[in-house]
Amino acid sequence: MANVVLGAQWGDEGKGKLVDLLCDDIDVCARCQGGNNAGHTIVVDGKTFDFHMLPSGLINPNCINIVGTGVVVHIPSFFQELENIQKKGLDTTGRLFLSSRAQLVFDFHQIVDGLREAELSTANKAIGTTRKGIGPAYSTKASRSGLRVHHLVSQEEGAWEEFETKFRKLVAGRHKRYGFFEYDIDAEVARYKEYADKIRPFVVDNVPFINKAFDEKKKVLVEGANALMLDLDFGTYPYVTSSNTAIGGVCTGLGIPPHKINEIYGVVKAYTTRVGAGPFPTEQLNEIGEHLQNVGHEYGVTTGRKRRCGWLDLVVLKYSTLINGYTHLNITKLDILDDLLEINVAVAYKYNGKVLESMPEDLNILEKVEVVYETFPGWKAHTSKARTFDELPKEAQSYLKFIEDFIKVPIRWVGVGPARDQMIVVE
Repeated sequence: MANVVLGAQWGDEGKGKLVDLLCDDIDVCARCQGGNNAGHTIVVDGKTFDFHMLPSGLINPNCINIVGTGVVVHIPSFFQELENIQKKGLDTTGRLFLSSRAQLVFDFHQIVDGLREAELSTANKAIGTTRKGIGPAYSTKASRSGLRVHHLVSQEEGAWEEFETKFRKLVAGRHKRYGFFEYDIDAEVARYKEYADKIRPFVVDNVPFINKAFDEKKKVLVEGANALMLDLDFGTYPYVTSSNTAIGGVCTGLGIPPHKINEIYGVVKAYTTRVGAGPFPTEQLNEIGEHLQNVGHEYGVTTGRKRRCGWLDLVVLKYSTLINGYTHLNITKLDILDDLLEINVAVAYKYNGKVLESMPEDLNILEKVEVVYETFPGWKAHTSKARTFDELPKEAQSYLKFIEDFIKVPIRWVGVGPARDQMIVVE
């Protein structure tokens, strides 16, 4: 059976830390979607590890890791990230694998990503992407013209010539769409011919790989990237990522049948953040927002961009729970609220004087909603040294209990700092 870790808001909730905690007792850790536009930070023995495309389970020396079929893979970034974590002492030998069915991201996808954003910005509709080429790669996949890992590593007669021909056609098609842009096609072809030999030892067929783990009663943990509100179908479209970040993306991204999924853990920041453009009802463009941003060090792991900050939004979390069916919650970064006198929590949206039943799909409505808040007294005490729920201030306990009762999902973990031992397990 597989347990799953998913982001419940707009991403950056601290999923990597929970994955790291759970991987102490896990045999296989799998990434199911996204690309190197994600970012997970894990602190171990004073060392900070930044993961973007690779599974966070690499921290555990006994854990096998796989980048699944639903991920789009930029091979140069794959090796750069691998080199970075190896330099910090991680031995990944024989523990990292890549699905042969995963789609490839090329440098021209990244160029097109920037061109597309520039095009949208002229109409004030820029998405705010990371410009890692993720959206254009998924577009290529959806148009059935993309190249997959197995195309690159195939040693069948004529396979390389076919790869090169398709690659050149892809670039030519983007030149037709966006006009000529500087791109050394010959150099890229030569580079990928070298990458073919370098990446081949990592490549496996994802489907038998993951299902063999089930047959052998291995403990599997699935690591989702991004979060529900960035899901291509259920997020604040079009200000979303280009993959399915919800529970359905686990099945399609790894070839896991639904009945093989056991626990589903929703990771929730004790407040709310998002990057890029798009509506954000509880955003605080004031000293509260600045406090959350500065104290919480709210800067993107992948881009370094400042994150927009606001109060915890239980309308978002309830909607997220309806779709993903969380069995337990992990509340992270509770300590960032330590110095606040009062804490607000969004419990409903009103539009034209009426309470909305759920998250509206129409962004024109979402941008105009009136947020209904519940106000709690702050605890004005440091929580970072707490190691049990009972050691938290009573006000903090009440805040967490309200979240639990409102969402009707039990909280199993509470994060009170970045270190491994700063995760409270709620008994």
